Amino acid sequence: MAAPRSRILDLLKVQCRIFSHTFNPENLRLGNKILRQRLRGAALASYYPRKTVTFEDLERAYRPMGLITFDPLRSHHEEMNQMLDYRRKLRGKGAPKKKRTAAGTNNPYPLGVFCIILHLYAYSRDQEPLPL
Repeated sequence: MAAPRSRILDLLKVQCRIFSHTFNPENLRLGNKILRQRLRGAALASYYPRKTVTFEDLERAYRPMGLITFDPLRSHHEEMNQMLDYRRKLRGKGAPKKKRTAAGTNNPYPLGVFCIILHLYAYSRDQEPLPL
């Protein structure tokens, strides 16, 4: 003869109380396994070494005082990047040219026309015209 479900649940509840488990008769996923684990923050923080002072930090700190440094490795990387950019441009794969005017400006009187008008105005008033 099988025991009634309520009796089995009562027994399970007592068992969970004795062994310090959570009572979950519907078998829902509550994440208790993860919550019972020790916190890992200190272990992860101590895994990586503390940040030490680098050459770039010293360079940045003393640049206002006029310190000029030369890093051959950095200059080599810059030269290589310039060479690669030049090669890409030769193959037609380089960055597009920058636009000369802003996208949203539709000025009917560009600056050159304004300078000519100002020059003519000064000439009509018998003043010394501004150099163009």
